[in-house]
Amino acid sequence: MTSCLLSLLFLAFLVSFIKATAVPAGCKIRITNKGLEMLKFETQKFVEEEISNISMPEMQGKEGRFQYTITDVRITELNLTHADLRFVPEVGLLFDVQNSSITLSFHRRILYWFFFDTGNIDASADGVNINTILNLIRDDEGRLKINNITCDAKINRMRAKFSGTLGRVYDFLASFLTTGMRFLLNQKICPALDHAALVHVNSMLETIPVKTEVDNYIGIDYSLIDDPVVTSRSLDMNFRGMFFDLGNPNDTLVNHAIDPVISNYDRMVYFALSEFFFDSGMFAYYRAEIFQMHIINEKMPKDMEMLLRTTYFGSIMMLNPALVDAPLSLQLAVNSPPKTTIKTSGATVVMTAIVKVMLLPPGQPPVQLSSMTMETKFNAKVSMKGKRLAVHADLRRFKIYSNQSALESLALIPLQSPLKTMLQMSVVPLINNWTKRGVQIPLADGMDFIEEVVEYHNGFIVIGANLHFSKGLREMITGGEAI
Repeated sequence: MTSCLLSLLFLAFLVSFIKATAVPAGCKIRITNKGLEMLKFETQKFVEEEISNISMPEMQGKEGRFQYTITDVRITELNLTHADLRFVPEVGLLFDVQNSSITLSFHRRILYWFFFDTGNIDASADGVNINTILNLIRDDEGRLKINNITCDAKINRMRAKFSGTLGRVYDFLASFLTTGMRFLLNQKICPALDHAALVHVNSMLETIPVKTEVDNYIGIDYSLIDDPVVTSRSLDMNFRGMFFDLGNPNDTLVNHAIDPVISNYDRMVYFALSEFFFDSGMFAYYRAEIFQMHIINEKMPKDMEMLLRTTYFGSIMMLNPALVDAPLSLQLAVNSPPKTTIKTSGATVVMTAIVKVMLLPPGQPPVQLSSMTMETKFNAKVSMKGKRLAVHADLRRFKIYSNQSALESLALIPLQSPLKTMLQMSVVPLINNWTKRGVQIPLADGMDFIEEVVEYHNGFIVIGANLHFSKGLREMITGGEAI
């Protein structure tokens, strides 16, 4: 008894430890019932086309004096009017069709005694019921996947109408033929939907990026960190949401940010981003040594160059009066990864850089005239267009001070305003040029966000939006080609 109790206590401790050490999500996506309602229409069209493409075998047989062959069975029309798509808690999705109908056409060849007859048979199936449950999981690559499908299809009634000279004579065959045809259709519907879900839909899910390059320097990891959570109101997915340096993908930032929380259900889809999402991007750029800039020659504003010469004239004269006209340059290098702070009032990014004033004597090694620390704070405005997330930065605060002495810091006061202006004109546009292109969020090809609303919370951002299908579900799955 004591050993059993100790085992239970150890198990409880282990479960609590695993939960406590679980990696927070860098980003989350929630698809709500409203999003599912839109997806229902696309799913219904897809299912109708899949069933329409069912191939039926040739039927041959003998009934009394009748010998028959049925060929060219085609489904000419489906009426899945009573269709429903909804979440199944802790499982996945349910697509349910009740009391719908199918219209078919066959070609007949019938021998009765010495009479041979051919023609078409029109048939209709009523009481068509299809119940399909898709189980959603995270696969080994961290991708959303349909793990298995549970399907039950049943056609309650089928009627056939013969055409041609001996149509009435053959009416008694209708019951026999429709019974066989109904049996075959019942056997064909679920395998067709199984193949559509496990092969074609999973192929579409593979178009959602897991790890992809953002540009020539960094990539992003959108792998799921656990199985999707399905409730009666939503499908919630937790992604790693982490950028990495392409040159050293294992050198990544540890996620100590808070886990984003999505509490709304009003829009079709929600996308939540933690501070870690943005910090990992800037960490990756920092590791890739992107946050460096060398301002020289035509890049150097003339008034800035004149001010620098005036400020450091004495230092240059002490070095060598002959170097007064030597070119000057500014070398900017961020000395630590920038840090993001998200509050209800908005998002800010703090960045610290070392700025060196260099003298470039022709034919001689560069000479450092000064080294100063530059502290900047940016407002960051997040926006979404289509399925690309972009950030626009505006300089909010700027400060420089000397790394050498307090006296030199006082001497740098005249440089504050010109350096700030140069930063706004040269560095900030460079940063926005990187970020305006945006990064793709994990949505399948053919889906886009519209009517986006951005909300800022303490520690994370939530973007609510509606979905737009730029192409139908079947086209998304097949790439516009017939299956």
